[in-house]
Amino acid sequence: MGKKLVILFCILGLIITLTACEDKSDENITIVLDWTPNTNHTGLYVAQENGYFQEAGFNVEIVQPPEGGAENLVGSGKAQFGIAFQDTIAPAFASDNPLPVTAVAAIIQHNTSGIISLKGNGIDTPEGMANKVYATWDMPVEKAIIKSVVESDGGDYDSINMVPTTVTDVITALNTDIDAVWAYYAWDGIASKVKGIETDFFAFKDINPVLDYYTPILIANNEYIEDNKEETKAFLKALAKGYEYAIDNPEEAANILLKASPELDAELVKESQKWLANQYKAEAKQWGYINQDRWDNFYAWLWQKGLIEKEIPSGYGFTNDYLSD
Repeated sequence: MGKKLVILFCILGLIITLTACEDKSDENITIVLDWTPNTNHTGLYVAQENGYFQEAGFNVEIVQPPEGGAENLVGSGKAQFGIAFQDTIAPAFASDNPLPVTAVAAIIQHNTSGIISLKGNGIDTPEGMANKVYATWDMPVEKAIIKSVVESDGGDYDSINMVPTTVTDVITALNTDIDAVWAYYAWDGIASKVKGIETDFFAFKDINPVLDYYTPILIANNEYIEDNKEETKAFLKALAKGYEYAIDNPEEAANILLKASPELDAELVKESQKWLANQYKAEAKQWGYINQDRWDNFYAWLWQKGLIEKEIPSGYGFTNDYLSD
């Protein structure tokens, strides 16, 4: 009789354990993109497709950004994570009521943006933008960067014909009356090569090292990461695994992105993925690492140029604390 009771209790214990496991559900996480899906985001889709998020206990939804971008959605707590940029988020940090978000990872280690133009148009250096038509977003930070690189190269910034316009297709724009466009080489530069169009491109970071700021970045809601430290670490570990996979397997990673977004140009995605494989982490010790000197130097530059209302304290707005050791 004693043995039967022991067996019965063991069975009951097993049933309770199995029931508890069945009742345990993954945590729902929302991450907001900065734009339509592209190779900046590949690590996200890899982590989702390969089950890295699920293995870490997360059910992740990747969503398109609202018109105002990811920052406000993350700041309001409607999404735990989002993709932003160190330059455009600066005003939200330089405020009496800073947006409650923190950069928790650098998606790409260096600033790959710059000015692209058709080859032979004389804009192979910043000085060449003088007397040319530039498609501007009409943002103070953007214009200050253009002014800085042009004047440092001896060019006449005031002579640039600034035309406010939203460029969705750089190659199409350059074949109109637009001479120069701010572009990210990994996408628009590679797109021009894929289409057999010869272009000139100069990167801002090559003109002035202070412009080697972090773009794009992964931001997180402050309340969420403070209340869920271990979950945040687990999420970033799974995401880092996705980007490491993309670094080691660019062709396979490209196919995963194309599966999630079949509307994308396959050749562009694959070529862009190969180029970014060496850029996601570059020389950093780990994917996602943010160098404080580079972070601070850029914000100090914005303050010196009068582009933000308040000085952003050293080390403010980012953390490496949630990255894997």
